[in-house]
Amino acid sequence: MTSPPPASALEAFSQQGGDVGVLLCHGFTGSPASMRPWADRLAAEGFSVRLPLLPGHGTSWQEMNGTTFDDWLGAVTTALSELTATCRSVVVCGLSMGGTLTLRLAELHPGAIAGIVLVNPAVMSLRKEMTVLPVLKYLVPSLKGITDDIARPGASEFGYSRTPLKAVDAMRKGWAVTRNALAQVSAPTLLMHSRVDHVVEPENSALILSGIASKDVTEIVLERSFHVATLDYDAELIFDESVAFVRRVTSEPAS
Repeated sequence: MTSPPPASALEAFSQQGGDVGVLLCHGFTGSPASMRPWADRLAAEGFSVRLPLLPGHGTSWQEMNGTTFDDWLGAVTTALSELTATCRSVVVCGLSMGGTLTLRLAELHPGAIAGIVLVNPAVMSLRKEMTVLPVLKYLVPSLKGITDDIARPGASEFGYSRTPLKAVDAMRKGWAVTRNALAQVSAPTLLMHSRVDHVVEPENSALILSGIASKDVTEIVLERSFHVATLDYDAELIFDESVAFVRRVTSEPAS
């Protein structure tokens, strides 16, 4: 990892609030730390919040190499079920691969989700190594990590220093399934993406916006942040816009 993280940075977060729930999904090789300030803000606004730790994360990249997209999807599906059991409306938010998971949940459970918030979401990659990944993953277990693409000095998502390639291939397969079903997404959508992102190509946001069937769509360009924008200079903008969005799509009055 980039540095020894505090134990709380790697822990799932759960706080019961009112009857509007918000599920947060963190990204690939990241941790709940990348979303925790956002979760705290949403909880302070009175929402019921769930921020699960995805399987294979918060331990070691070697362990993550034994997990799949279905494992990660299962974790956020369980959290969604917990919220729908106690809340009248639920909004799902995701960063990076967490955005992939958010989209997949919206495809599979349209009636359970009042809206989705995507921050630098991914459904594909133009990197050349992706074409050889099905073979490369058996020859090379990991490559240099992709965490902490953050413009603001001193910020860290406490992700892995190595990128596990079998897990990358699992993510690639999840991208394909999600990308091919984008037309099934009809929920109101707030998509925020960084103008400069060294992890996820900008073509992702364009592809998502052109592929989903949602009529209620808001796009915001983040001018001051890199990939992990939830910990970057535009974090407060993300928090403010998402709170307003959640209230609007759930008809929740401001407190």
